[in-house]
Formats: sequence, C-alpha cells, structure tokens
Amino acid sequence: MEVPNVKDFQWKRLAPLPSCRVYCSLLESGGQVYAIGGCDDNGVPMDCFEVYSPEADQWTALPSLPTARAGVAVTALGKRIMVIGGVGTNQLPLKVVEMYNIDEGKWKKRSVLREAAMGISVTAKDYRVYAAGGMGLDLRPHNHLQHYDMLKDMWVSLAPMPTPRYAATSFLRGSKIYVLGNRRGNPAPAVRDLLFCPAPTLLWSPGGRQSKYAVNAFEVFDIETRTWTKFPNIPCKRAFSSFVTLDDHLYSLGGLRQGRLYRQPKFLRTMDMFDMEQGGWLKMDRSFFLKKRRADFVAGSLSGRVIVAGGLGNQPTVLETAEAFHPGKNKWEALPAMPTPRCACSSIVIKNCLLAVGGVNQGLSDAVEALCVSDS
Repeated sequence: MEVPNVKDFQWKRLAPLPSCRVYCSLLESGGQVYAIGGCDDNGVPMDCFEVYSPEADQWTALPSLPTARAGVAVTALGKRIMVIGGVGTNQLPLKVVEMYNIDEGKWKKRSVLREAAMGISVTAKDYRVYAAGGMGLDLRPHNHLQHYDMLKDMWVSLAPMPTPRYAATSFLRGSKIYVLGNRRGNPAPAVRDLLFCPAPTLLWSPGGRQSKYAVNAFEVFDIETRTWTKFPNIPCKRAFSSFVTLDDHLYSLGGLRQGRLYRQPKFLRTMDMFDMEQGGWLKMDRSFFLKKRRADFVAGSLSGRVIVAGGLGNQPTVLETAEAFHPGKNKWEALPAMPTPRCACSSIVIKNCLLAVGGVNQGLSDAVEALCVSDS
C-alpha cells in the first residue's frame, strides 16, 4: 500500500454528539457508528445510545440503554450489539449484560457475568465473545477469561490469564487473542472527583479507574488449544499509553511513567515495536520516538501510517498536536492540529478516517472530528 504524504491528511468537523460526555464506547456495524453510554459533566453514567451516519453526517437517538453505565465493553455479533459490564450510577462495577438487535430496534437482557466488573477487554470470533480481566467490586483486577455462547445465552469460564489486569488492550489475530498492559492496583477517587482536574492529573482509564501501577505483561490466548502463552514484556512500563497494530507490527506508544517515592510521574514519547512474525520486541533508537510527550490520547492506523493526536502532556492544558509515523521512513511527521484539543476521547477508525468523539477539554466536550486522507 502506498503511504500518503502528511499533506494528504486533514481534519473534518462532524455533527457533534447530542450531549457532552466522556467514556462512551464506540462500535462500527454496517458502516454506522454506535455511541453507547458514557459519563455526564457530573461524572454520572448515562443511558444514552445513538448512531452516527457518515453519509448524512448526523446522530440519531436510539432506544436508551436499559442500564445507565460508562466505560462498557462492547462488541458486534452480526446485527446484534452486546454491552458488557462497566460502571453504574452508584460508581460501582456491574455484572449486567444487554444486547441490542439492530433490525428489531430492541434491547434484551442476557445472562450476567459471573462477577461484576469494569474495564473488561472483549474480542469476538465465530459468534463467541471472549471477555478478559476487569476490576471487580473488591477493586482488585481479575484474571478471568470467559466466553459467551450466544446460542445458549451462557458464559463459560476458560483458563485464567497469567496476569490479573483491567482496562487492557486486546485484539484478535487468526485464532489467537493478544492481551497487553494495562493497569492493576488500587483505584483513584471516583470519576466526578477527577473530571476537571488540570493535567498532569490523569482521568480514570476508559473502562476502568486509574490505578497505582501499570502492567507491562503481554500474553496470548490460543482459542483452539485454550491455553495461554507469555510473550516478552512490553519494554517500557507505563500507563495511559496506546497500542496500534499495522501490518505485522504492534506499536506501544507514549504514556505516563508513574512516579515512585521521590519521583514525579513523567510523560513519555517512547515507541516500542513488536514484530508479530518474529515474536519479539525490536530495539528502538530514540529517533523513532514520538515528537511530543503525551498520554491518554487518540491513536490508530490509517492508510499505512500510525496516527496519534491530542491527549495530555507536560502543559497545564490538553494537547492539540497530531503526528503520523511512516514505517518506510521510520520517522514521525507533524499533522494538522486537532480543531478541538482533547484528552480521554473515544475513537474509532471508519472509512479511512480516525474519529475522535467527546472527551475532556476544560470541561466535557461534545466535539466529533475526523482525521481523513484527502482522497477518501
């Protein structure tokens, strides 16, 4: 694939969300983007459920979530949207599972999780949903792995993860589920206490709460053999980083190195790269690092490039800068700035555009903006 020039990238302002929010979950199905739940400006989870049509550039309200919540795990099973766990209006994890039928326009309760949890990582394959980790009512990270069989409406426990964690990143490649990072340890105060703290106080992680320690464990579950394999740890341990896959490489980007005694937290511009064919982390020169230190930012792959935008840095305000990594040149290049600087955005790639939805500026934002390649 020909990698576009940075001049080919531009931001587009799209129809804003019907209300300001943070920690909503996004899902693409049939070329439409669904926004599920989130927190309002008081930090209270919401029951909002809307769909965005790129063709019409408009949001349409759908039947409300039966259970108001934020930071939910979501996945699509054909024409059905499954909403799992999250944080309820009492600021505690939920075990509730609900499913929306797109064709019927109706919600249905499904079999609940074995334990209440927020910050679950989900992947789906062959109409089975795999749910890994999460943080329970005891505020401890889980090592659970369970799969949901839609035909039987039943959760089945699988081999536990070697490392308990929540708010991890997971993705499917072939018949293997890759699980990386992210947080374990003691949570920070409730959402509403953190929403408007200036940087560098970070918000709770999407789908979980801020934790005391980051996790750099990298583990892979084989769906066919039902076994876990430990992969080499992420070289640099940090929280609020992002993971992006592009071709046969996995990129671990930026983040916050959390301070120990007498050490301040530090924003990073580190980039680590994992070769999925060779099964190892590559030695990275500092010239490969991000141009800007950042954490809690938007990231994704777009037209053969790795993209990062916004987030928090050393400044007392959120970042507006964006940059793109060119794998052939092995360097980062500046992109046009985000029209609305934000951190804690929800994001999704659709139709060759990276959407940044909601998030936090000085307060909550309703902004929806897309970084697109000009010929798309």
